[in-house]
Amino acid sequence: MNSSELRSTLALAGIFGLRMLGLFLLLPVFSIHARGLPGGDHALWVGLTLGIFNIVQACFYIPLGRLSDRIGRKPVVLWGLSLFVAGALICASQEDLLWIAIGRGVMGAGAVSAAISAWVADLTREQVRTRAMAIVGGSIALSFALSLVIAAPIYKVIGLSGIFVVLAALGVIAIWVTYSVLPSAMPETQVQQASLKAVFFRPELMRLNAGVFVLHATQVAMFLVVPRLLVQAGLPLASHWQVYLSVVLLSFVFMAPVLILGEKKHALRKVLLLAIVLLFIAELVFIKAGSIMGISLALLIYFVGFNLLEALQPSLVSRFAKESKGTALGVYNTTQSIGLFTGAVAGGWLMDSHGDLSVFMMGAALLLCWLIIAWSMRELPAKVVDSTDTEAKTVP
Repeated sequence: MNSSELRSTLALAGIFGLRMLGLFLLLPVFSIHARGLPGGDHALWVGLTLGIFNIVQACFYIPLGRLSDRIGRKPVVLWGLSLFVAGALICASQEDLLWIAIGRGVMGAGAVSAAISAWVADLTREQVRTRAMAIVGGSIALSFALSLVIAAPIYKVIGLSGIFVVLAALGVIAIWVTYSVLPSAMPETQVQQASLKAVFFRPELMRLNAGVFVLHATQVAMFLVVPRLLVQAGLPLASHWQVYLSVVLLSFVFMAPVLILGEKKHALRKVLLLAIVLLFIAELVFIKAGSIMGISLALLIYFVGFNLLEALQPSLVSRFAKESKGTALGVYNTTQSIGLFTGAVAGGWLMDSHGDLSVFMMGAALLLCWLIIAWSMRELPAKVVDSTDTEAKTVP
């Protein structure tokens, strides 16, 4: 990537990651904090409060993505970030589960992830677009990892309201970056766009959409339980970051060579299948883990698979979608949000009715279904190589 492409991609990845931080930063602490709030003794209501952010997003991803095709990316992203800031301030001002749910719903209404991904496609050449999409997808994994490390220490110092104030401040910074740093280029309109129906029923995209649904449903459900398991194993909430930091850093050490080798050998299908298998193994280890060491092992296996998929899947969508990237990414992000909402609600219901370990059993079953669906995926299309790059390599 040239300097302009890299600068734009990193700025958009930061904005994308900020929105996901609005979800992830609550996962390690919210189920415990909510016990002191009215209605917080019901895991289902806690799950609904976490999940409403995502179901509201799911309603707006495709409309806002299509709107950005007509009026440009920048106005849509600025509007979405403004709602993110407003919702965070509502949450910060109230110590009530209902108002927190309302505020998170407002945050979710600024559903600009699809517009951001399409903006990345607008600002990058075809031969580097997969790399740029992987950077944006990787920002989700980095946001998740960062939230697990910093959530408990921040919560201890400034509480849940303080966390929402921090998110609002970061949102203001993101608005400034969007307005001042990123160009206002309109998306290209020369290429005939496929219909929403055609994109939705494209087989490879359907597999990826099913995958992101399962990935995030099992993720949010799992983190309704993991903080409680660590506390039960004797690790206080304030010390959870030590486990998260260790396993997250190790997971990046393990996943980076796998991803690089898969790209080099043109074997990303095998990498995707391996990542799903790792998630399945992690769910089984969670069921048997009763010690801090066992939980840490399960988290390490989980993060290797999760980080592989978060860096890989959005890139694959952009490559399989061809001329309809904006629409395809809108559908992809919609199924992601529905998965997050479903996981939060289903996880809370399972905890109330069948106990904590039932969440991992559900996760293992869903991941097995995903593995079966993904198994028939064809190998991914080769990258497009720019002829000017080839010529440049042949010049002495």
